[in-house]
Amino acid sequence: MAGKKGQKKRVWSDDEKRSICAQARVTGVSVAQVARRYAMNTNLIHTWLRDPRFTSEGQTAELPEPEEAVFLPIEVSGVTSAPAPHIPRSSPTGPATAQRVDITLSNGRRILVEGPTALSAIVAMVEGLTQ
Repeated sequence: MAGKKGQKKRVWSDDEKRSICAQARVTGVSVAQVARRYAMNTNLIHTWLRDPRFTSEGQTAELPEPEEAVFLPIEVSGVTSAPAPHIPRSSPTGPATAQRVDITLSNGRRILVEGPTALSAIVAMVEGLTQ
């Protein structure tokens, strides 16, 4: 199947393929998660995982240990915003939630929130980004 009109085929270097394969082999990480991270099809990663040039059975992922989450205090001053439209925070059946929210910013960066998340929290996050 051909790609969409105007899309260029991406070319991955051997080092990038090795890195992506190493990430896909980390315990507790699915190939689908890695594929979403790079906006690619999972089948391509599975093809690379079968190729001995990019993986070996004894290979372990050399990824940095995840750091513990730390919250830093911030103070915003001198900013005023227009009143936000009223968004109901809950309904008779409970708060409105989403399983996955994918936001693409104007600079091309993406914010991906996975798992049950209150829509009111997403709205608050977006309001915070626009200020």
